Amino acid sequence: MTETSDPHSTDPDESTEKRAVVLLSGGMDSATVAYEARDRGYDLDALHTSYGQRTEDRERACARRVADELDVREFLHVETEHLVTIGASSLTDDALDVEDAELEREEIPDTYVPFRNANLLAMAVSYAEANGCEAVFVGAHSEDFSGYPDCRPAFFEAFERVVDVGTHPETEIAVEAPFVEASKTDIARRGLDLEVPFEHTWSCYRESEPACGTCDACAYRLQAFQRLGVCDPIDYLERPRYATT
Repeated sequence: MTETSDPHSTDPDESTEKRAVVLLSGGMDSATVAYEARDRGYDLDALHTSYGQRTEDRERACARRVADELDVREFLHVETEHLVTIGASSLTDDALDVEDAELEREEIPDTYVPFRNANLLAMAVSYAEANGCEAVFVGAHSEDFSGYPDCRPAFFEAFERVVDVGTHPETEIAVEAPFVEASKTDIARRGLDLEVPFEHTWSCYRESEPACGTCDACAYRLQAFQRLGVCDPIDYLERPRYATT
C-alpha cells in the first residue's frame, strides 16, 4: 500500500533543484536530517515506512506533519509486513517487552530490527532512482551505531557501493548520513538551529501518547535536551534526569 501527495504538481524534468529522498520516520533524527538536506539546497521527496512497529500510527502522523512543514514534493508511505513476520525485535513482536534504558549498554539491544536499515535504504534508493534524485538522506547517528550494527559508518559506505553496482550505469545516488559521527545532543542542537518542529516528532518505542520516558529512545532524547538546557516539547509519562554533563 502506498500513499502519495504532490503539493507542487511539478514535472520533475522542469525542476532545477537538486533532489533527494529523505527517510522520514517521524522521529527527531529523521526530521533534523530532512531540514539539514533542505538547508543544503535539496528539493525533497519523503519516504515513510510502516513495518509493524509498536507506534507506527503515531510515527506516520508525525512524519506526515513534518513533511507538510517542509512542503516536500511528494510524501510516499509504504506499508510492509515482512519485518514483523521475521520478528526477533521487541519493536515488532508483542511477545517481547521493550526494555528500560541502559545508556551504558554494550550489547545489541532487543529493539534492534534485523537488517532494517538495509531494507529501508533499498526502498529509498529504488524511489530515488525512479525519480531522478541525487541522494538519499538518513538520520543515523553515533549513539545508534554503538548498539545497532546497521547504523555504523562502514555500513553506509558499503551500501553506497552496492547502490553504485546495482543501479543504471548513469545513475549516481549518494547515501548521506550527515550525523553518523554525531551524538543525539549534537542533533538536537542542530535541529534547534534549523528550527525543526520537534513538537511534531516521536521517538518512544513503547507508547503512542504520552511517551514513556524510560525506554532507550526516550532516554537518549531527554538526555539530549537536558544537556542543552531546553525542555523537550512533547509529553512524557515520566521525565527522569539523564544528563550527566
